[in-house]
Amino acid sequence: MIIIKNLLLNRKDEKTIVYDVFYKANNTPKPIVIFCHGYKGYKDWGAWNLVAERFAEEGYFFLKFNFSHNGGTVQNPIDFPDLEAFAQNNFSKELGDLETVINFISSTNNFENELNSNAISLIAHSRGAGIILIKATEESKIKNVITWAGVSDFKARFQVGSSHFNDWKEKGITYIENSRTKQKMPHYFQFFQDFTANENRLTIKLAVQKLNIPFLILQGSDDSTVIEAEARRMHKWNPKSKLEIIENGDHSFGTKHPWKESELPKNLQDVVEKSIYFLNIGS
Repeated sequence: MIIIKNLLLNRKDEKTIVYDVFYKANNTPKPIVIFCHGYKGYKDWGAWNLVAERFAEEGYFFLKFNFSHNGGTVQNPIDFPDLEAFAQNNFSKELGDLETVINFISSTNNFENELNSNAISLIAHSRGAGIILIKATEESKIKNVITWAGVSDFKARFQVGSSHFNDWKEKGITYIENSRTKQKMPHYFQFFQDFTANENRLTIKLAVQKLNIPFLILQGSDDSTVIEAEARRMHKWNPKSKLEIIENGDHSFGTKHPWKESELPKNLQDVVEKSIYFLNIGS
């Protein structure tokens, strides 16, 4: 298996995107899977490397990347050394990052005959799910979309009108503690302003309703971060989608960071196998 870590996708006047690829080198074009991390996430979090290896074993060309403003850097793509970039992040930037990655992997000659640019699927965890659902309605290259514990509503998470929101608006900045690193992670109010300026585009419900490609929703029954009702809501908005509830599954399906085991946790393995099966049968 070929594993190439921390490749750089340079862009004029924009932050560099750091990405990894996993694939079996056999001179055969392989369907592409692009994986997007969630909020306070990154491409190397938890067991995502083991996830990538499993997809590659099954014959997929697997690419995972860091959103450009996730708080990582080219020198240190793990954790959050660049909190100023994190503060400047917003949904529009993440959609732009994903578009860049899609355009790159569908046109590059870097991997010779190892990828099939006509077969691109998107998978995302948590907040990243909203990004891929929106992008899948905008980009005809996308053939399948799979969400893992995916959010159904960006706006609801701003808690507009709450005392916390009003304080954020007044001060122009708010802080969220990272429970693992103990960093106070900043958000500038531009995050909400970007949402309101692009609310129609960034309303996940509208994207899900428009989606006309195979769509798999995987959700843990014990997820306290993104509750099961959100998954069921998306399934209701798009009845042609497939919904699978992972019994006793939490928000990360049993993985954590750092993940020191050599195998996937049971629930995440179930998620991966259901995803591979879905892609293999083409629906």
